[in-house]
Amino acid sequence: MIIVYSLGGSLLAEQDSDGLRRYAEELRKLAKEHSVYVVVGGGRYARTYIEKARALGTSETFCDMIGINISKVNAMLLMAALGEDTAAVPEDYLQAAKESAPGKVVVMGGVAPGQTTDAVSALLAELVRADRLIVATNVDGVYTADPKVDSSAEKFDRMTPGKLVEISMMTEMKAGSKSAIDPLAAKIIERSSIPTAIVNGSDIANLRKAIFGDHQGTEIALK
Repeated sequence: MIIVYSLGGSLLAEQDSDGLRRYAEELRKLAKEHSVYVVVGGGRYARTYIEKARALGTSETFCDMIGINISKVNAMLLMAALGEDTAAVPEDYLQAAKESAPGKVVVMGGVAPGQTTDAVSALLAELVRADRLIVATNVDGVYTADPKVDSSAEKFDRMTPGKLVEISMMTEMKAGSKSAIDPLAAKIIERSSIPTAIVNGSDIANLRKAIFGDHQGTEIALK
């Protein structure tokens, strides 16, 4: 199977070296059985720098560029844990696709302003015709509202791509936005009917469980 992961930057950047090794070891095991791509987000550090840049009056495009660069730093951190021979991070989708090889984990960060790494992962999944797109974040699925703000928010165990688009449209489209998934990613999932799971990546076991739908997150049901 071809698997694309969107891995939240905060999941990695806040790990110690042993935690990073555990993520890397699980990804290595998965790469022995599947073609594995990982798109790493910018996480909390990206949002912190973006907020400072925005306060200084920079444009949203410039803020996006800050997030992209930090996501690439996080990608390099994961590559260090994987023991890759090179520290070069793919700059675009075609380069990432070309780097795929048996047993290899292809790791990349952001690509262009206006796209979150969720959108990058969805576009990459579309290009390589992935069997599964797995969004591993620090929440356990998609809710009717932000559960950290609204205690009445309800989680979806399953939802259609159309419903995912509807929910994601509540997300503000600006650099550093934080949500289970962003609107562009949701639209890509919808247009190409990409089988998708949104899970809590803090539990490393979910990286494997989500491949076959055996998880406690949100499954995007195509029918």
